[in-house]
Amino acid sequence: MYGVTNLLLIAVILINFFTLGSSRLNSCIRAVAAQGALLALIPLAAHGLTFHTVVLGVGAFALKGVLIPWVLLRALRQMRLRRESGPLIGYIPTMVLGALITSAAFIFADFLPLRPEHRGGLFIPTSLATLFVGFLLLMTRRDAVSQVLGYLVLENGIFVFGTLLAEAMPLMVEAGVLLDLLVGVFIMGIVMDQIQREFSTLNTERLSALKG
Repeated sequence: MYGVTNLLLIAVILINFFTLGSSRLNSCIRAVAAQGALLALIPLAAHGLTFHTVVLGVGAFALKGVLIPWVLLRALRQMRLRRESGPLIGYIPTMVLGALITSAAFIFADFLPLRPEHRGGLFIPTSLATLFVGFLLLMTRRDAVSQVLGYLVLENGIFVFGTLLAEAMPLMVEAGVLLDLLVGVFIMGIVMDQIQREFSTLNTERLSALKG
């Protein structure tokens, strides 16, 4: 199962690059949904079939792979959006930054004082890379939908790290992380709706009009 886990984690990293390089919001939402579905399989692949991993996997799939993407796609249809208005940094430079971040994550993970069974694995570098790709999306995207996706990717990085500790971490803590994710996305959904109603756009740069 170790090989299957690594394949899932590699797929998570590849999806990170897709979200950094695509301007089509529908495709980005579906990619993040696919990433959430892959993450739901990782606890089962890494720790086997137990009540703990099944509950964690089903919860992650329901929220990350189905519910939240459905809410975002429904919002896009209502707002009649297809593409981003354009990032603060171009897509190619953003992907280059993503590649540098991912490389740095792998290098940094080699210097961490990890337990022998965790050395050489992809959990830590994938977690760090996904976490910082989420930050990169939050910082470089203008549209509120893309920033919500950045938040989702960021949380996916936290989830990967939590999965590494699934056997030691109480289920309630992991459930709390998923609940925080759900609450955060719905709050962002309310913000998106208010921006759309006020400015007829989801470009967050228009929020500067609220000054003064």
